[in-house]
Amino acid sequence: MNKRFGTALNCIDGRTQLPVTQWLNTHYHLDYVDLITEPGMDRVLARGPVDEITLLREKTLVSLSAHASRVIAVVGHFDCAANPVSKYEHFQDIATSTQVVRAWGFPVNIIGLWVDEKGCIEVVSTS
Repeated sequence: MNKRFGTALNCIDGRTQLPVTQWLNTHYHLDYVDLITEPGMDRVLARGPVDEITLLREKTLVSLSAHASRVIAVVGHFDCAANPVSKYEHFQDIATSTQVVRAWGFPVNIIGLWVDEKGCIEVVSTS
């Protein structure tokens, strides 16, 4: 039986993992979500350094190759210790990050998500 996967490029912050996984499972009819985490993921993808972005691309490729993920979500969130900027700046970083991930050329949907202080998800960008 084939299982449906997605991939989340998320912060390490544990407050974001469950809401993002549940949201992706519901909205994309997934069975599982591969989690690739980095402190301040939206900042890293938007601003570098390049070697970290390259490593994140390689990890994402493993998820896509092994599990045929259908969607890649780039996630930013409230009260991020590694990216302590305003919500507006996070939205800019998330939008830039989704453009970076789109440039990798993977044939899947790429979305940018924001997790608020209540664990609610807001879509910032879509492909």
